[in-house]
This record gives sequence, structure tokens and C-alpha cells, in this order.
Amino acid sequence: MADAWPGIFYHLFFVFLLATLKAKVHANLTHSYGIITRTEQKQRHKNGCSYFEGRWVYDDSYPLYSSWNCPFLRGGFDCQSNGRPDKKYLKYRWQPSACNLPRFDGRDFLERYRGKKIMFVGDSLSNNMWLSLACMLHFAVPDSNYTISQKGLLSTFLLQEYETSVIWLKNGFLVDLVHDKIGKILKLDSISTGHRWLGVDMLIFNTYH
Repeated sequence: MADAWPGIFYHLFFVFLLATLKAKVHANLTHSYGIITRTEQKQRHKNGCSYFEGRWVYDDSYPLYSSWNCPFLRGGFDCQSNGRPDKKYLKYRWQPSACNLPRFDGRDFLERYRGKKIMFVGDSLSNNMWLSLACMLHFAVPDSNYTISQKGLLSTFLLQEYETSVIWLKNGFLVDLVHDKIGKILKLDSISTGHRWLGVDMLIFNTYH
């Protein structure tokens, strides 16, 4: 029994160390970046409004942009050009149960994010979000010069007047997918594109996979 005590001690010490580290990391993230958990989000909105609780409602004033007025919306993302006959799906917006979301204002958004970089990281769903935001911003300031470029896995929409960049970094699994003699392997401890996150002001992660 005496021989087992060192192992038990180190195990308990390791558990305590992990718990302390987790608490410190969470506290630092919350203090520095305003990151909170879903439980805390619900608690904060217990007596107020939770954006996570609501429903899709029909609104005839939508959509916020037309695919015909978005020159870089192509391929499988342009449902109307691909022959979809109905348009009612374009007129739904998210309605929280306990409050109202302000209508998206592209000019106000650009002023708030002047000189900032916004990056979507993920698969084709992230691509869809990136394109939608880029189209909404272009529709808000149609006369503002822009560039759209693609380099490898990185696609960038830049509004030069505001120096606002909306970026999509393609990464279907967030972590690395490598090829080995036994087949494809997900390396859960490796994100080779992570350095591209550096210097970005807002990161939005998503992966259907």
C-alpha cells in the first residue's frame, strides 16, 4: 500500500493542476476577450434576451441583397442563377423570443470595423457565410472600390475605402487531414494553417464535419 501512495499523490496533484489551469485560462479568456460559455450565456440572459432562443419568421422587406447585384456570387452558391424557381426562402430572418435584433446596416458595420480583419475558418458553410457578408457589405456601399482575391486556401474580400477585410480560410476539419500509407488521418494535435489567424480581429469557426 505504501508503494501506491506516490502514484496516488501524483495523480491527485495532476488533477488539481489541470483544474487550476482550466480555471485560470477561462478567467483570462473571459477577462481579455469576453469569451463566455453557453451556460454562462444562458445565465446572463435569464432575465433578458437570449439570441440563441427564437425562430425564423417571414419578413417581406428581405433579402438584404440581391444575387443579381453581387458580382462575385457564382457557382453553386447562386441559387437563382441556377434555376431555383421560388424566392420565399430569401425572406426569412431570425427573431429572438424576448427581443428584437436590429436590422443589418452595412455602412454602420463598416464604420465599426474600419481597418479590421474578419476571418471565417471552416468548410463550405463558412464559405457561404463569407460570401453572404461580403455581398451584404457590397450592397450597402456599391460605389466603394473593392478587391476579391484567392491564394491557396485563403480568399479575401477587401473594401479599400474602409480597409475592412472579410476573409475565408478553407479548412474542412479545422485540424489537419494528412495522407498516410493506411489512408487519410486526422491529426487532432496539428493545425498547420493556424498561423494565418495571427493579426485577425475577429475569428468565426465552423465545420459541418
